[in-house]
Amino acid sequence: MDQGLPGPQADERVTSREQDAVRLLLLIDGACEPVSAPDRADPGLETAVGVVRTQVRLQKLDFWLRNPDYLADELLTKYESSGEARLLELAGQILDSDEPEVRAYPMLRHHFGAYEPLDDALAVLRSAGLVARRRRGTVNRVRQHDYFLLTPGRTVARDVIQQAPVFQYYVERVGLVLDLADGRGGSQLKKQQYLQREYAEAALGDRIGSVSTRARARLEQLRRRGAGEDTEAGDHG
Repeated sequence: MDQGLPGPQADERVTSREQDAVRLLLLIDGACEPVSAPDRADPGLETAVGVVRTQVRLQKLDFWLRNPDYLADELLTKYESSGEARLLELAGQILDSDEPEVRAYPMLRHHFGAYEPLDDALAVLRSAGLVARRRRGTVNRVRQHDYFLLTPGRTVARDVIQQAPVFQYYVERVGLVLDLADGRGGSQLKKQQYLQREYAEAALGDRIGSVSTRARARLEQLRRRGAGEDTEAGDHG
């Protein structure tokens, strides 16, 4: 697998299969929930250590991971409702840097929101015995896909960070994404992401546009508001 995080080309912000595989492995490792006893009874899942249930949830978490500008803007939304200064600081760290430009890998607008084919990257993980996928439903209608992290997958996820510390970036961002998701399922995350105008209005099949300019303006507005409130509090102290 690649030992770095190459930035996207100016005219084509796409990822390689290997980069997708590393990112998805670290996302599944960070986002997985405990595996049930019935799951482990399934042949091939004896060594499963965690599971991310539904492709929709995996795709929506991956959207925030691939789009730092959207992640930062959601942090600002949460800051406005909670007043937690840490969220404003975290959003600022992203938006004050060139991360929204050099780390952004836009996703396609699909009928069900942000979408990017995962089969190639998951094939890398599955063929290496790191992740297993199970389809739930009937022969005629697949209801959902579940993604199981196997013991070798957890080992590789840890080894990747040790051998290539640059991938610590994804570990940190996965933590932010999960904090933002707050345990919500894929359908709930989809509804939240649809509140972004650029996301909702993107044409089917087009890549979803950036919100970095709007998010940076919003950040400065919130900073000014906070500075004004601090000054007012000082005047009355």
